[in-house]
Amino acid sequence: MSKITTLVEELVTPILDDMSLELIDMEYVKEGSNWFLRVFIDKDSGVDIEECGIVSERLSEKLDEIDPIPHNYFLEVSSPGAERPLKKEKDFEKAIGKNVYVKTYEPLNGEKAFEGTLLSYTSDQLALEVTIKTRKKKVEIPTDKIAIARLAVTFS
Repeated sequence: MSKITTLVEELVTPILDDMSLELIDMEYVKEGSNWFLRVFIDKDSGVDIEECGIVSERLSEKLDEIDPIPHNYFLEVSSPGAERPLKKEKDFEKAIGKNVYVKTYEPLNGEKAFEGTLLSYTSDQLALEVTIKTRKKKVEIPTDKIAIARLAVTFS
């Protein structure tokens, strides 16, 4: 994490705690000539645009007070959406039984991308049930090999 995102996390956490919301992810990125500070929030029942607006206003006030970013940027506060990232242990635990997408840093059995039902999770590895053609297969992925993990929407 950069100094900016670490500082923003310290600023936004009390705001989210006060509203019973959870910080899911954050990014501070340059896209073209513009900088974006994106804060993704959620709660079990989902967040609405009003809650995102309140967090944005309160966080913006805090950022204006200490002015840690020397140039112009856009602050965006939103829900991570249906395909929310899985980053923390509790994210994985809540996703057991759901369809997930996992991409690894290096190939495992010749593959780097896996999608299937999350069967189990420990701090060392997760197990997915994937369907290859018409056969179901259990795949175990060491957690230190995971580059990206997120919920995956399925259309039946």
